[in-house]
Amino acid sequence: MRIQLENVGLSFGERVALHTLSLELSEHRIGVIGLNGSGKTSFARLIAGLARPTAGRVLLDGLDTVEQAKALEGRTGFIFQNPGNQIILPIIEDDIALGLKSRGVDGADLTQRVSAALNRFGIEDLARRRPHELSGGQLQLAALAAVTVTEPDLILFDEPTNQLDLRNRAIVKDTIANLPEQAVIVSHDLDLVAGFERVLVFHEGRLAFDGWGHEALRFYRELAGC
Repeated sequence: MRIQLENVGLSFGERVALHTLSLELSEHRIGVIGLNGSGKTSFARLIAGLARPTAGRVLLDGLDTVEQAKALEGRTGFIFQNPGNQIILPIIEDDIALGLKSRGVDGADLTQRVSAALNRFGIEDLARRRPHELSGGQLQLAALAAVTVTEPDLILFDEPTNQLDLRNRAIVKDTIANLPEQAVIVSHDLDLVAGFERVLVFHEGRLAFDGWGHEALRFYRELAGC
């Protein structure tokens, strides 16, 4: 998917979340890093259509995320920092089915596609489980199954390894690495984005660096003084 930001800015009243930015992205893996409050999550939400720019426009494959939102429906998926908050039904397989049902999928097709989504991430045993029974890593995979079952072109992640233990971080990291879908990953986990084709560093609402993963990390560490 071709992502374009044309003179995009985002403000909340007097607070500027993102200063004016023009950018084009098409890489398979795009990392977004920065200190807290740097604007990185706002950037991802703009791409996903979860925030409306207060200046300029965001285009996905030439379609405006505001003016042509209907045409873009289902083409992007967003995994929130706490995936448990986006699993809204009490049983995991029912939550995965929800997006398909809203698109008119039912019967044997619905059952097959939900089963395939569970199998894809190796979480068949979670089908009848409840969200509060799952670990952080299991919640990430369940949320990912619910997002990918509708076959989006682009998936955006907000801190996907946040508060995960070492084992679950490794599972989520490997899962993201093997996704065929294009992905934008906002993260403080520098190891996660180190090898990415492109990493953006945000600082105080501005794009401070744009380049290869290892170069971006070197810049960020100098910026953060560590």
